Amino acid sequence: MRGNAEGTGGQAAGTGKTGDDPFDAGAGGVLRQPKAVWATAGASVVAFMGIGLVDPILPSIASGLDATASQVSLLFTSYFLITAIAMLVTGFVSSRIGGRKTLLLGLALVVVFAALSGTSGSVGELVGFRAGWGLGNALFVSTALAVIVGAAAGGSAAAILLYESALGLGMACGPLLGALLGDASWRYPFFGTAFLMAVGFLCITVFLKEQPKPARKTSLLDPVKALGHGGLASAAVSAFFYNYTFFTVLAFTPFVLDMTPYRSGAVFFAWGVLLAVFSVLVAPRLQRRFGSLKVLGGSLVLLAVDVLVLGYGNHTAAVVCTILSGAFIGVNNTVYTELALGVSDAPRPVASAGYNFVRWFAAAAAPYFAPKIEEWTDVHIPFVVAGVTAVVGALVVLVRRRALQHEAEEHQPQHATEDGVAALRPVRHPVR
Repeated sequence: MRGNAEGTGGQAAGTGKTGDDPFDAGAGGVLRQPKAVWATAGASVVAFMGIGLVDPILPSIASGLDATASQVSLLFTSYFLITAIAMLVTGFVSSRIGGRKTLLLGLALVVVFAALSGTSGSVGELVGFRAGWGLGNALFVSTALAVIVGAAAGGSAAAILLYESALGLGMACGPLLGALLGDASWRYPFFGTAFLMAVGFLCITVFLKEQPKPARKTSLLDPVKALGHGGLASAAVSAFFYNYTFFTVLAFTPFVLDMTPYRSGAVFFAWGVLLAVFSVLVAPRLQRRFGSLKVLGGSLVLLAVDVLVLGYGNHTAAVVCTILSGAFIGVNNTVYTELALGVSDAPRPVASAGYNFVRWFAAAAAPYFAPKIEEWTDVHIPFVVAGVTAVVGALVVLVRRRALQHEAEEHQPQHATEDGVAALRPVRHPVR
């Protein structure tokens, strides 16, 4: 999720100058990067894999730990609740100890808590270990983009594209890894993730040099203060409702599909591929043609229709709609990212932290409330609620379009960020 990526990672508003080819094999091409960039990007793939890793094995975890669907869904709730709170801490930490040490600290926490997750004897232990995992992941992904841009060759365009590709690859491969390892035991995906992150830790230790520290240290309240900007607050509130829909699909649908880990993994792999393709390739083209706000509003409405069909259709329709939702989610993530980072004049790390502090609370709420709503009503109603929240997100964009449009045009980010990373290109898509 580029948005979920920025969501945790603070992505930039644009990806390059018009006419630039980030895939050019020359000095500025995405494929010609220092080892430090590849090491950080590789670790980013594994970090993003951790989000969807548990999707195919949720029923297996419930069976293995004698837990209900609502209890197992707390794996997402604890993970994202800590991630949301950690958004207030990551800038504070990285501005004091530097990007490299923040990455290593985050990776170390993920290695420890992912390994502990595999040893869990109860669902309560597993939920607690996932919370620690969420803290480590927040520290890592919130710093990874800034480090990649700072170390990349050829400017920001190739660096951001590489980060987005890592995000898409991780979101696609997470469910696949979970299915392949989880078919033998639900514990193995956690041990596998710990091993891969340990490899990433060693690569960053060897290949990444320390990054320059910012001139001014970030305070814990800076992200909250940034939300005083009307445009940024509007983007965050709209994204909050959208994320409820997003994580209803991600965390609740595996119980509805009720498939083997292999089949569920294949479904969410296809979902992740669509998410990556539409985020990196399709969304920018739609934005150039129609404008960001129209694309976002339309995509949110289509996502609402999709989840309603998912909830009320037969099993085949549910599978198709689950996969198709990846396309709408990919588009939404991209547009929300650019709005959040281009709408205000706050430094990108601060704007990103404030925006994600709000929206990740919905990612924590949806996995908890969707199974509860099913218990209180029936299996269809969680998807009705998810459809309504997507429409509410679109209505916020419609009602606040003047603030979003005016502020985005007035405050296109052209300055250097406070984390020492050179400013990325202004938002390149018309916001109308």
